[in-house]
Amino acid sequence: MHKEPKVMSNIRITKQFNFETGHALYGYDGKCRNVHGHSYKLSVTVIGTPITDTANVKLGMVIDFGDLKKIVKEDIVDVFDHATVFNKNTPHVELAQELSTRGHNVILVDYQPTSENMVIDFAEKIKKRLPEHIQLHSLKLQETETSFAEWYATDNN
Repeated sequence: MHKEPKVMSNIRITKQFNFETGHALYGYDGKCRNVHGHSYKLSVTVIGTPITDTANVKLGMVIDFGDLKKIVKEDIVDVFDHATVFNKNTPHVELAQELSTRGHNVILVDYQPTSENMVIDFAEKIKKRLPEHIQLHSLKLQETETSFAEWYATDNN
């Protein structure tokens, strides 16, 4: 008979996502003040102990990868993919309204849509949806091949 491990360790589980999003940084002093887009890569890492209840169909899992995928897809990927993000507290709101009336998918946020601010927003959204026994450990939002922002729970207690 197969025995489950006696000592349960905290285990980190990571799922990666890809989406295409446009944005513009109002008031920025470089090229990114212009509307442009990125092929974002988002890595979501949660932490918890594997389920030990032998009657549970998720035995041995911290969280089903499919359950984590559902949360991130619904709250982030499906919302931000092929959309353009603007800071609604700037004159970009007029550009956003014009694009929306022409049928474009536009998201208005209350922050400058940098990778840093987006990863904070994503962390808050994901934390609200996770089961009680699972904690968000970290997020990594890669904007280009060589540039990314990271959010860690340990940095934000």
